[in-house]
Amino acid sequence: MTERKENKMGVMPVKKLIISMSLPMMISMLVQALYNVVDSIFVSHVSESALTAVTLAFPLQNLMIAFGSGVGVGVNAILSRSLGEKRYDRSDAAANAGILLTCFNFLLFLCISLFVAEPFIRTQIQDPSIIADSTAYLKIVTGFSFGLFFQVMFERLLQSTGMTIYSMISQATGAICNIILDPIMIFGLFGFPKLGVAGAAAATVTGQIIAALIGMYLNIKYNHEITLSMKRILHPERSTVKQIYAVGVPSIMMMSIGSLMTYLMNRILIAFSTTATAVFGVYFKLQSFFFMPVFGLNNGLIPVLAYNYGARRRDRISEALKFALMVAVCIMSVGTLIMNLMPGTLLSLFNASEEMKAIGIPALHIISIHFPIAAVCIVMGSIFQAFAKSTYSLIISIARQLVALIPAAWLLAQTGSVTNVWWCFLIAESISLCASAFFRKLYREKVAVL
Repeated sequence: MTERKENKMGVMPVKKLIISMSLPMMISMLVQALYNVVDSIFVSHVSESALTAVTLAFPLQNLMIAFGSGVGVGVNAILSRSLGEKRYDRSDAAANAGILLTCFNFLLFLCISLFVAEPFIRTQIQDPSIIADSTAYLKIVTGFSFGLFFQVMFERLLQSTGMTIYSMISQATGAICNIILDPIMIFGLFGFPKLGVAGAAAATVTGQIIAALIGMYLNIKYNHEITLSMKRILHPERSTVKQIYAVGVPSIMMMSIGSLMTYLMNRILIAFSTTATAVFGVYFKLQSFFFMPVFGLNNGLIPVLAYNYGARRRDRISEALKFALMVAVCIMSVGTLIMNLMPGTLLSLFNASEEMKAIGIPALHIISIHFPIAAVCIVMGSIFQAFAKSTYSLIISIARQLVALIPAAWLLAQTGSVTNVWWCFLIAESISLCASAFFRKLYREKVAVL
């Protein structure tokens, strides 16, 4: 068998490596953020109620991303570390098992589409028109979620082997297709039926399916670091599946906590008005312009850390972390600045009424204060994922979003002012930062001894 060459993650200068690994993903995730925002902008021009409907569907939509990304994190960490250790049979086993687990994710959310979607929306609101729109949207995005799940998995396989430019091509193409199809399907252009909120969902899943097909082609054609075979997909190694879930389940739970947090926030805010809930939805779309690039940076960082941990290169691990921290804090500081300088302009993109601006402008001012703190927490959290210690991330995420954020939001809501509720984000992120002792402990255990 031909000997494989040393992967670039072990030899390329660290700053250049982080940029080459992360920049394509940061760009593609910016495009992803753009089409999420464009999605809501078009929906907001249907009505404010339509925007609220999409916001109420978001927790379950985010749960899909949690399951897809969680399995992807498990595959990513094991595959990259195995390549660093030059255990190529193990890296192939992780890739093939990941494909089968992706099928299981789809079957789960197909069941949710059939039996859970409408009851879930009814737990948040009683308005019949909003229930109808939100249920229609949710049934489509969950029922056709195979596009999302396979898109995420194929992109993770490309990222794990350092082929991030191809990952960017897959994600960006799907996003651009969604942007093009949104107005056509929502407003019924070019003879297409006017579908409203359901049209936004149809455009989303179409873009995801296209991205998944492109990702599959790019892996088969160009990703020679791994070998995919139907036999290994259908007959995975049990030990590999256990290892993927050992890393992935804490990550799934951690991201699922985000879904629970948004669901509970919706419940808290709907007590003030549907407009307050719509503002919360708009904030989540806008903040993705800054969080998504940082997550892209993080996704590029994780395989670098995992590979160099496997190769026992402490110097490269430390340099990669310091550089990523600097970049992330700069990005999020820009986000804080923009949210404070032009909140009214940002809200106007979503056809905001005067009532929506009255609630939204203070919200953007207050919530964005925590962005730089969040940048530090996100990058440091990459240590957990890269070194297969995702349980630490889970503990910190529970502390931040359930132990701190939701109780703080509920207590602040008792003041009778929706403006006070927004301070819960800064409170929660500050508590998360205080948990940095976990980062230092893991670093001493895993890196300092190399």
